[in-house]
Amino acid sequence: MNKSYLNRFTFPFLLALILMGAACTEGFEEINENPNAPEQIGPQFLLSNVISVAADRNTYEQGFRLANYLAQFASSVEFERIDRYEMGSNAGYWNGTYRLINDLESIKKSPGTNEAYQAVADILRAYLFSQLTDMWGDVPYTDAIKAGEGNFAPAYDTQESIYTDPQQGILATLRKASETLAATNSRIQGDMMFGNDLNKWRRFANSLRFRYILRISKRLSNFSEMQQLADSGDLMRGNGDNAVVPYLASAPNQWPMSQAALGLYQEHRMTLTVDSVLRLWNDPRQNILYKPTAASVTAGNPQFKGLQNGLNRETINERGINLNDVSLFGAIFRDVPNGVDAQYMLYSELQFSLAEAVERGFIRGNAAAYYEAGIRAHFQYLRAELPPSYLSQASVALNGDRNLEKILTQKWLSLINNGHEAWFQVRRTGMPALKPGPDNLNEGRYPVRYFYPESEQAVNNENYQEAVARIGGDDINTKVWWEK
Repeated sequence: MNKSYLNRFTFPFLLALILMGAACTEGFEEINENPNAPEQIGPQFLLSNVISVAADRNTYEQGFRLANYLAQFASSVEFERIDRYEMGSNAGYWNGTYRLINDLESIKKSPGTNEAYQAVADILRAYLFSQLTDMWGDVPYTDAIKAGEGNFAPAYDTQESIYTDPQQGILATLRKASETLAATNSRIQGDMMFGNDLNKWRRFANSLRFRYILRISKRLSNFSEMQQLADSGDLMRGNGDNAVVPYLASAPNQWPMSQAALGLYQEHRMTLTVDSVLRLWNDPRQNILYKPTAASVTAGNPQFKGLQNGLNRETINERGINLNDVSLFGAIFRDVPNGVDAQYMLYSELQFSLAEAVERGFIRGNAAAYYEAGIRAHFQYLRAELPPSYLSQASVALNGDRNLEKILTQKWLSLINNGHEAWFQVRRTGMPALKPGPDNLNEGRYPVRYFYPESEQAVNNENYQEAVARIGGDDINTKVWWEK
């Protein structure tokens, strides 16, 4: 993995200094003009910032801090009420994502841009809008980022059109970007994810297309595009194509949880759900993703134990649960500052998606071959040794007994810490069958979206009200278009 890249955390300060410098020379253009100082921020710097910030937010804020509870990779011992489905609006991510999309528009309009920068910006734009629509449903899309044109109250597009509009929908955008990158002679700089390799960007774009076609598959009847992608040879080819940004061992580019307060780390515990799955598979990834309980280590008999999701502190106390005898997340999430990557998409996810598509009859192919490739890739990604007998276990092998469930559960595990992807899959497929905890705050229902940000009601109320009426209510139980 390429680890030589612009500091993702100091870039905002660099940007501020550039803007401050511009402000200080206001009114003195002629006498103070420096012909050697750029008047515009180069597209490479904006690209570096978007790639790194989006990946970091997806993995830390949205993945470890939030979605790991929704996907039941983590259970809370007291403070993280999202484990009990107090969802809120997640407004910070909404606002931050639209700011990043605005930066992508700046890349496309920059004097230093070219068609390669524009195609890469479109790939990232498609990814970011998929995040918005999958977490909220209908969102501003066509009219978004038009404040410069005087539009401060953008209309909400339907999720169906956001994905499927033949000219500007997410799927069309990714297809056009891939085609552009296949034909262009232009080059980019500032890419710390793929080292400016446009072939890897093209394969990433096509793999995202496969992800999103599968996402909306309940609403489709024609899967020829999916078959074309599977046959193309232009999908991710291995872990070397993983869309990840590595954290570094040195400050300030370290995995944030490695530097956070100890109490915040200790709030995240292994769940009964993931404990039962890993036990069923006799899975050595358990030793990497989680730690044996402190009590069992002290007793000289290390064991892993999960905690049921959705418990409040009173229930934990009433049940006499010893938190020293509940597993924490593994060393890679705390003790090693560069133990994890900031993720967009892994090769293993693609392989499990291909396996699912074959198993459902969407495409032709060998489901078992894709499935086993996905398992091997995820073991390799985690630097875990695959036991010789692992794939032949009855609980793992595709032997005709609950094949789809096995594929989707392995895929679910591979999505740990990758933003809300595991949550999206559970919502789409119902697998694994996650049960709300006893002290949940949603009347025993599994939530399927966030509330719209409060600011939308204040500054964009007319369009907000129209969208709410169309989707069936601004409620965490209102299913989005592809779920219905």
